[in-house]
Amino acid sequence: MVTEATDSNSAAGYTVVARRYRPLAFDELVGQGHVAQALEKAIATGRVGHAYLFTGARGVGKTSTARIFAKALNSPEGIAPELAADIAQAVDAGEDMDVIEIDGASNRGIEEIRTLRANVNVRPSRSRYKIYIIDEVHMLTNQAFNALLKTLEEPPAHVKFIFCTTDPDKIPITVLSRCQRFDFAPVKFEAIQKRLKEITTAEGFTADDEALALLARRAAGSMRDSQSLLEQVMSFSTDRISVEQVHQLLGTADEGRLLAIAEALCDADALKALSIAEEATRSGADPGQLAEQLLNYFRDIMAVGVGGGPDLLKLANPVGHPQLQELASRWGLQTILSAIQIVDESLVRMRTSVSAVTLLEVALVQICQLEKLASIPALLEAALRLGTTTGGGPAAASAGEKKNNSPNVAEPVSTPPARPIPAIPAAARPAERHDADRGETQPASAPTASVATPVAAKSAAPPVSNPSPPGNSAPAPAPPESVAVANAVSPPSQTLANAVATPALESSTSAQTKPAPAAPATEPAATPASASAAQRQPAAPIHGSTEALAAWKKAVSSIDGMLADFAGMAIAVEPQGSDSWNVVYPPGATKITDYCEQADRRALLQQTLDQSLGRTVRISFSCAPGEPPKLVAATPQATIRVQKLRQVSEDPFVKKVCEVLDAEVVRVDPPRIPPPG
Repeated sequence: MVTEATDSNSAAGYTVVARRYRPLAFDELVGQGHVAQALEKAIATGRVGHAYLFTGARGVGKTSTARIFAKALNSPEGIAPELAADIAQAVDAGEDMDVIEIDGASNRGIEEIRTLRANVNVRPSRSRYKIYIIDEVHMLTNQAFNALLKTLEEPPAHVKFIFCTTDPDKIPITVLSRCQRFDFAPVKFEAIQKRLKEITTAEGFTADDEALALLARRAAGSMRDSQSLLEQVMSFSTDRISVEQVHQLLGTADEGRLLAIAEALCDADALKALSIAEEATRSGADPGQLAEQLLNYFRDIMAVGVGGGPDLLKLANPVGHPQLQELASRWGLQTILSAIQIVDESLVRMRTSVSAVTLLEVALVQICQLEKLASIPALLEAALRLGTTTGGGPAAASAGEKKNNSPNVAEPVSTPPARPIPAIPAAARPAERHDADRGETQPASAPTASVATPVAAKSAAPPVSNPSPPGNSAPAPAPPESVAVANAVSPPSQTLANAVATPALESSTSAQTKPAPAAPATEPAATPASASAAQRQPAAPIHGSTEALAAWKKAVSSIDGMLADFAGMAIAVEPQGSDSWNVVYPPGATKITDYCEQADRRALLQQTLDQSLGRTVRISFSCAPGEPPKLVAATPQATIRVQKLRQVSEDPFVKKVCEVLDAEVVRVDPPRIPPPG
């Protein structure tokens, strides 16, 4: 139903469209059918509460619904028709004595609420109920809410409260629990467009459907905003409202320009995008409005890109859905999301900047560079892969370990050149190696890890007294392996390293790395090491588990860092064919296998083993069956100190001294040995 404007330009003054076409009955409410049905049903059944709360965005009909509800409550059957009409007109104008409208923003103190509490006991003058409509009730102070609680919970029978607010979260829960709450949804686009069509017809205007659709989308679910925009356009037009007039008045760009900008950005043509944006701003488009339109337009492209239909579009015309679908498939969802983020951040900066046009142009150029930015991770991955292939593997692994050990710290990776892995046969392995951490030269047969004092062992490893001859490439016979249990509780990363000792590895490594005799000075080219290094022939396949374990230990000894420690803790290597090894770790060492199974570490171990053997052998990791070794917890140092203190205090001589001197033992220090000389 449309209410015709009567004598709107009389001497009494002009009434705006939003007030002249305000709904006056429940059937005239647009987009709030669920609220109207509930309130009508409450009146029909007599289940009318004493307090109601209407919440929703601006311009969706909260105050209008409160007035309609007040008229329905105060117009029961049996009342004189003239009086009912007079009450209805007074309520619509906000002048009825029994329907009191209060602005919560300007009457928010406790004194106003005290006045309200004093007046609620006064009965209505001519109506059935005295109704208080408090708009923007969330603006009341906490003291005012507290003063209203008792009256709100148990008001007189002739008093009803209707609260309206756009921010219900600011209302105390004690007030919310005393009200019946109705949430007003944003008005749908189709309903707003239909209502605007009715108003333009009643006002004697003809309007293009596309122009009304543009106004409806710009209102963003607010009926009052759409009517205010329509009135602004009607005052600008003569008798016809066109799309060009709407864009010119609102400072927006037409959809064709938005589509052209989006296509230019998709093609990474920054110059074309800047030209179209400059043309739009010269035509009167506001840079901020253009950026906001682009944001909503990119949102529509995103919705289409995830499979949305024409009904999900907010800004774009549903007729152009196929074009948006093609653009979304070409552009890519990730690029669209990045473009939305760039435009959104630019909008925030544009609100406080005097160079809005420049910020818009910067945003367009940044979007055109998204494809180049997306390729940076691929380039970094390729660079890391290239560094691993050319000998930078250990350095990359160390950087990866550093990152894994400190996941919350972002540090730049800057590592020195990695030590190259020598491709030297086992017989010609040098007897000394360089320790890069300490700058010393140590024998290769020295143990690479210290083992804690054992508490129990399965077997003892006999010493190797007869290593292989220098020229023999076969490893020395490996003695039985021994397992020792640490006498202290170590960190998880070092427990198994301290618990497992492999003397067989040390003896075989010592036998393999014994230096070969020097060749005569007159025949430098006849040495086996030089010939082997020149030919670079792959080593013969290894079929025995003992030989494979020794080869594995030898290969991983050339790696630095924690990876070498974990990899060297293997207790067996089981050859599975000629090109596959299964590296076995102690029972329960799942953390070690998981650590070595990481892609970058596994690749480094694979590359190191291949270079050491001269051929490719695939590796896998597993744990030996059985129960993990039990560790004996070490006695805390504080307990040791207390025990020593108690032992010394029980000594008869010390006790006698303490009695004579009336003293006590507070500390036990070890004897001091004077320096010699």
